[in-house]
Amino acid sequence: MDYDNLSVERDDGVATVTLESTAGRNALSLEMANELVSVATTLGEDPAVRCIVLTHAGDFFGAGADLSQFSGDESDAPILRELAGRAHEAVVQFQQAETPVVGGVNGIAAGIGFSLALMPDLLVLGEDATLKFAYPGIGLTGDGGSTFFLPRLVGLRRAKEIVLRDEAIGPDMAVEMGLATEVAPTGEFDERLESVAADLASGPTRALGTATRLLTESYGRSLESQLAAEVDAISGATHTEDYERGLEAFFGDGDPDFVGR
Repeated sequence: MDYDNLSVERDDGVATVTLESTAGRNALSLEMANELVSVATTLGEDPAVRCIVLTHAGDFFGAGADLSQFSGDESDAPILRELAGRAHEAVVQFQQAETPVVGGVNGIAAGIGFSLALMPDLLVLGEDATLKFAYPGIGLTGDGGSTFFLPRLVGLRRAKEIVLRDEAIGPDMAVEMGLATEVAPTGEFDERLESVAADLASGPTRALGTATRLLTESYGRSLESQLAAEVDAISGATHTEDYERGLEAFFGDGDPDFVGR
């Protein structure tokens, strides 16, 4: 897969997507959004991929949309609608992948960059990371799933505070709030991100991916419908080789050697 605004590296079941926008500061252009849709769809359908990592090159995970094409009036509406629509399709494809997704931010994540940082199942921050909603700074509202993930991660009251005050959030505060999973020292950031992804990739990744989707989708279901979805998921998991290996190891002496299928 060859892209202009991101790169993909594979290593032992882990596919690392590194954001490198040609627009500068990892700003999201329509071309980059289309590439995110492509890479999310491709990796999500690849049975050899057992964990997806979404990280960045340089000092910016994402500084927001590429504003160079905007005029600052209502003529921007169709441009924003198309850009947000493609970014949203990428978020959906990452969420539907039958594999865990890990985010890695050791720079600035603002605007759509902030939104994309909320999307992964686990988020590792470096000591140089800064998260900022940022949309109010140019009189806009929010996209990329930020208004979906934010209240689910931190609660409604705190989510409103983050949006209304629009203050920069450092890594330790982000973990305290529930926006991120952990903070890694700057010199150990890459190594820690690789370690987290490798640990997940060695597990029953189809079951893990399904379980995280069940958690996310639970907010839109009644108890009865969630229980029905659990029954479908757990019975479906018995068709995987990982279930066979896990049960065999449970009654044996060693640990299960999961293969992600």
